[in-house]
Amino acid sequence: MHVLTLTTNVDAPFMTQQMEALEDRGVSFSTVSISGTADAETSRSPADYLRTVPTVLREAGNGYDLVHAHYGLTAPMALAQVRKPVVLSLWGSDVHGPVAPISRASAPFCDEVVVMSREMREVLGRECTVIPDGVDLEKFRPEPQDRAASEVGWDDANGYDVLFPYSPARQVKNYPRAERVVTVVDNLLERPVRLRTVSGVDHDAVSDYMNAADALILTSHSEGSPNSVKEALACNLPVVAVDVGDVRERLSGVEPSRVATSDEELIQGLLEILERGERSNGREAAREVSINRTAERMLEVYERVAGTVVETEDSGDELPVQGIPRLE
Repeated sequence: MHVLTLTTNVDAPFMTQQMEALEDRGVSFSTVSISGTADAETSRSPADYLRTVPTVLREAGNGYDLVHAHYGLTAPMALAQVRKPVVLSLWGSDVHGPVAPISRASAPFCDEVVVMSREMREVLGRECTVIPDGVDLEKFRPEPQDRAASEVGWDDANGYDVLFPYSPARQVKNYPRAERVVTVVDNLLERPVRLRTVSGVDHDAVSDYMNAADALILTSHSEGSPNSVKEALACNLPVVAVDVGDVRERLSGVEPSRVATSDEELIQGLLEILERGERSNGREAAREVSINRTAERMLEVYERVAGTVVETEDSGDELPVQGIPRLE
């Protein structure tokens, strides 16, 4: 099976990991990235998207089985070609933020829509397939905390390190709330509590930060299925998070971890986690969303849409992803 991928971010780790896992299962990809550049402070212009349309129209005629559009803004150009079926994967901010109207308008015309959580499906208001992004359990795994702290340069053992794995400039991640919560907890504990913001590092290094930290804090205004939470689970890093996306489902049965709906609950949850000083049992929960399991689910979507069955070798995962509905 050969798939044309459209994306706004060709380097998105969760997307590239999924593609690599699907390549192991007999799928090949060609990728078209939207023209122009974007970062935490700069967005692409409508002209950048318009300039990409002719490229998509030309490329779509090159023998693909389907077109996979990642992120809602790529859906209109995927639908502009009429040769091949379209799978649309929504990432979260394209369901909750200003891009949402484009996602909603495009979704009915796609052959299948994939979202990361049940909550996203409810917000979108239509039938779709729920497949969380998978986590690489080989890359993200528990390691000795002192060794990881040394690796990332956190050599001061006198205190607690709370990980905020995003750029403070990303408004949707709500850094001021994380800062406010950690400041209060710092004032309540004798040992110092440090809020560690980490962004822009190589994805292979993120597991070191997960293992070096004492807790992860998530204060986002909205999420789909936050990868940082799943990666923290895989490393047995305790999590305190607001109730967004599929966070409550992912943290079900994970101790110590907390899901909060107010600053007071975030503060109390983080305080309890740091005072306990224990790693979590999150890795068992992370197995449910391993990259192998979620790739198998995406392969089923491809096969349904393209009417093709790809011959694959046994991936080694003996259980299906639980709680993910399937379109018939």
